[in-house]
Amino acid sequence: MKRLKGPELKLSELKVPPFLTDLYWDLRDRRLLPLVALVVVAIAAVPFLLGGGSDEGSSPPAAPPVAAISGAAAGSDASRLTVVQAKPGLRDYRKRLAGRKPTDPFEQRYTAPQVKDAELGGELESTSSTDTTTSTSTTEVTETNGSSKETTKITTETTDESKGGGASPESQLTLFAFAIDVKITRIEGRKNGSKPKPDSSTRHRVMPTTPLPGEKAPVVTYMGVGKGAQKALLMVSNNVKSIFGDAKCLSGTDTCQLLEVEPGFPETFVYGDNGVRYKINVLDIEAVPAGDTRSSQK
Repeated sequence: MKRLKGPELKLSELKVPPFLTDLYWDLRDRRLLPLVALVVVAIAAVPFLLGGGSDEGSSPPAAPPVAAISGAAAGSDASRLTVVQAKPGLRDYRKRLAGRKPTDPFEQRYTAPQVKDAELGGELESTSSTDTTTSTSTTEVTETNGSSKETTKITTETTDESKGGGASPESQLTLFAFAIDVKITRIEGRKNGSKPKPDSSTRHRVMPTTPLPGEKAPVVTYMGVGKGAQKALLMVSNNVKSIFGDAKCLSGTDTCQLLEVEPGFPETFVYGDNGVRYKINVLDIEAVPAGDTRSSQK
């Protein structure tokens, strides 16, 4: 009896689908092959465990699972164990992304919704109607000069304009500035051993760029407030010889030119050749209205 021979298959010519190849290498890289083999064994053993107590004859033994061993040659002994060196790590990105198409990240693929009458630089058209009402009144005045009478007519016209559409009056913004309340004490230099007499005065709501105590003796000039609007900035005059106090100097090398003064901490300035002392104590800092946008435009 002749035995029929089928086509000879060579293992080197067999091609595994790319999907299975990718799945195998991904499981191997993540070291999940033992877990998958355990799941396959458990699935194969469940029917035998569930049907072990039945009266039917014993079922034929299940075929052992096939273990995929990398690098095993065809026709090798089944009892032989092949040890393969593990090479953890990810595969080449060119192989992993071979089935994807590259896209241009700078290509515009989404568009914003177009809103009518909302283009940049566009002007919205608004219509308003103005109603003008004019009323005329005539008054007759009669003057008598002896026997003759003169009559004079005086006509007065009143015009009332109103804008239609419920237009609101012109809006304006109120401008604020930080003002200070300051106490200034002037102490003259001693003459012939006499005790100096201090002269104190308190000024309220002193606005920025105001010389203190005045234009005749501009010892310091109030320039505004510092960061946080908690301290006042005082610009020191060049005629000041020395300064005493706990203020912080913000500008100046040999002599301080700009001081940051905290309310409640007085500073003493020696001014001029006569050595007149001025004790300046900032009492409070507050925001006060300084005008509005309409007045500033004028």
